[in-house]
Amino acid sequence: MKLTAHALVCVTLLASICVAQNAVERTFALPAARVEQALKSLQPTGGKLPTLDGFANPGAHSLDRYQRAYYQCTIKIVPVTASTSRVKISAKITAWYNDSVAANSGYQELSSNGRLESDLLDRLQDSLGVTASSAPENTPAPQAPRRTALDSGSSISAPVPQLPAVRNSVTGAGMPNSSGAATDQVGALRSQRAAADQHLEELTTEAHNLEEIARNQSHPNNLVAVKKNGAPILASPAEGAKLLFTAKAQDEFEILDMNESWVHVRISGLSRGWIRRSNLEMPGATSTPETNSDSPFHVTNEQTATFPGDWEPLRGKTVAIVTVQGTTENGILGWRAKRDTAKTLLEKQYVKLASSATGAQGVVIIFDSEDGGMLAVTMDSMKQWKSGALTEDAFWKQCFFDPPETFGAAAGQ
Repeated sequence: MKLTAHALVCVTLLASICVAQNAVERTFALPAARVEQALKSLQPTGGKLPTLDGFANPGAHSLDRYQRAYYQCTIKIVPVTASTSRVKISAKITAWYNDSVAANSGYQELSSNGRLESDLLDRLQDSLGVTASSAPENTPAPQAPRRTALDSGSSISAPVPQLPAVRNSVTGAGMPNSSGAATDQVGALRSQRAAADQHLEELTTEAHNLEEIARNQSHPNNLVAVKKNGAPILASPAEGAKLLFTAKAQDEFEILDMNESWVHVRISGLSRGWIRRSNLEMPGATSTPETNSDSPFHVTNEQTATFPGDWEPLRGKTVAIVTVQGTTENGILGWRAKRDTAKTLLEKQYVKLASSATGAQGVVIIFDSEDGGMLAVTMDSMKQWKSGALTEDAFWKQCFFDPPETFGAAAGQ
């Protein structure tokens, strides 16, 4: 039996309404740009859930049959007027279902009960310092003015309406408007259309930025996924170690630690295990270690995080952190080798950060060796160095060393 056009429209509208009910929305008397700026400071909008109870609706299975629960909020800002915007938030919850039959176990998606969405909206409202309405407003979206025949320059076959008459200031008699009034009206209409076109362009840019934010937040960056069925999870990072169990393709685990060949993961609760790095799909924020047989050090980890120190130029700011280990037996090669290694890594990081949107304002290099040490520098200093405004000696003097003597620097540097 074929659906009529009217029935098909009804079904489509019903499906749209069902999807919309999954989102929690709130209207704020603020422009969309202001709301978007406040949202960027609200972290986290996704991550691991300590429990499903109170956050997810029970489905076909009891919630206590699930573990390793994660959530991710999708945020959409809809401009209602130039000074009013509506924020819609929906939360996606996934968890590992433990079935008595192992073949039926796997990650499943659960429906949110609205607590995660409401909590994020409450935090947004507190950040904005305004009251909000949870019910959507029925104010129509702004529309661009209609094009007129005067705008397009086309001819008019119908009679042209007469413009209002202007009274003579002396006699009070009616006097028809001059052609200048019509020209003013055309100019006003064109100005309105230009303003509407500019507003539309701004909304398009905002929508693109929000899509970019949603794409970057679509998945936690501290998880690894198994590439294929049968990947062994061992008790220690060594071939021949005790086999705990074998993982299935697309199983996800939280990263605890890693080295060049192995990744330490959380299985569940206090249970831990090691998986060969070659068996895993690594997240974008944790890149594959760089190796160079001629280098005295090799990279073991890269991540983007808050600066782990009190140095004023980078305190509380987002930085790229690179951890390296020595390739010699004891890992001790002296401060010159460290500076040479740091120089190579800083050049690579500058090129990478300058062409990305991570927002990192500096680079930190941590030497994980017996004589250890940490080096930090701002993106501004690296930019001056790469442009030739700073010599290499002047550049090193703008770096932070901890402790200074392990990098051949003065104690106060």
